[in-house]
Amino acid sequence: MTSIATSATGGTSLAAPQERSARRARFDAMRAVVAKDLTAVRRSKAVVLPMLFVPVLLLVVLPFVIGFIAAHSPAVEVTDFLTRLPAGVAEPITGLAAREQMVVLVNGYLLAPLFLIVPLMISAVLAADAFAGEKERKTLESLLHLPMPDRDLFLAKLASAFIPALAVSWIGFVCFATVANAVSWPVMHRLFLPTKLWMVMIVWVAPAVAALGLGVMVRVSARARTAQEANQLGGAVILPLIFLAMGQATGLLLVDLPVAIGIGALVWLLAIWLIARGAKKFTRDALAAKV
Repeated sequence: MTSIATSATGGTSLAAPQERSARRARFDAMRAVVAKDLTAVRRSKAVVLPMLFVPVLLLVVLPFVIGFIAAHSPAVEVTDFLTRLPAGVAEPITGLAAREQMVVLVNGYLLAPLFLIVPLMISAVLAADAFAGEKERKTLESLLHLPMPDRDLFLAKLASAFIPALAVSWIGFVCFATVANAVSWPVMHRLFLPTKLWMVMIVWVAPAVAALGLGVMVRVSARARTAQEANQLGGAVILPLIFLAMGQATGLLLVDLPVAIGIGALVWLLAIWLIARGAKKFTRDALAAKV
């Protein structure tokens, strides 16, 4: 009995390093796919320029213009608008000076719905290129022969779009907060961003929206033959999602933080469900059949 137990223990101790080695090999393969895709994106001006244009416009140019107008124009009366807002949103603004009210209302609240366009758009653009771009560049065959499970390949392609979408969103918000605070300093004389709701948007809702776009577009990309076709097919799906995200964000800014967190949780659940279904249905054979 002792020898059997010893043998069993020895077998277990030998199996553990092998399992760790196998997991490390799978992770290295996924990391190689992600690195290759990020390099391809960085070298493609056709992908990078449109991907950066909208964030720069929404998160740099727009807050600069609003702050500049507020600093060099007479106070804009927003009292009537504030009376239609929930008390929890309106009270912190109504206590401010008239010129400060417009700056905080627009940059602190009304621009936030537009922010969700950024992670959704970027994840959609990159996910459209995930598999369709490989087909168009004639590199799909080498991708399909990588020594990694189908599920790992699918998740690596998701990460290749999710990481840049999140990075651009977070860096874009830092730029937004910096520009808005700087240009509004003559009016505010203090830092007013980020607000608590902005933090919920950045840390919780924006990644969920990016994942939601990925869950849709990666499956579209796997079925399309070219990146252009994937963008055309995905546009019919992503545009309603953009309007839905903006509508949710508008409501998000008019509710308390627990409700805002709950809305983000619902988006996460939908995104995870779509990604799980996509991973379950994804196979190399089905992908190769559409080349």
